[in-house]
Amino acid sequence: MTEAITLYEAIGGDATVRALTDRFYDLMDTLPEAARCRAIHPPDLSGSRQKLYDYLTGYLGGPPIYVEKHGHPMLRRRHFMAEIGPAERDEWLLCFRQAMAETIANEKLRDIIWAPVERLALHMQNKE
Repeated sequence: MTEAITLYEAIGGDATVRALTDRFYDLMDTLPEAARCRAIHPPDLSGSRQKLYDYLTGYLGGPPIYVEKHGHPMLRRRHFMAEIGPAERDEWLLCFRQAMAETIANEKLRDIIWAPVERLALHMQNKE
C-alpha cells in the first residue's frame, strides 16, 4: 500500500508555494490586465503576499501557518471591505492561473488545484 501525499508535497512543498505566491503578486503588480484587482490591494503587497503564502501552505496540506497566526480564514468576511466584482475576480484568477503555470510543472496537479481555487474566487465576489 502506498502512502498518500498532500498536494503541498506533490507540488514541491515550501519552495513551490513561495514561488507560486511571489509570482502571483508579481503578475498582479505588473500586468495591465490585472489593474482593477491590483487597485483593491494595499500599495505595499508584502502583507498580502505573506498571508496568501500562509494560507496556501495550509490549504494545500502543509503546516497550518495561517490558522496558527490568524485563526479561521473566514476569507469572504476578511475581504468584504474590498469591492470584488467580476472584473477583479477574473483578474485575480488570471494571475493565479499564470502563476501556477509558471511554478507548478505538473499539469494534472494544476488542474486539481484550479477547480477549488476557481470556486473560492467566485465565492469571494461581493458586487455585480
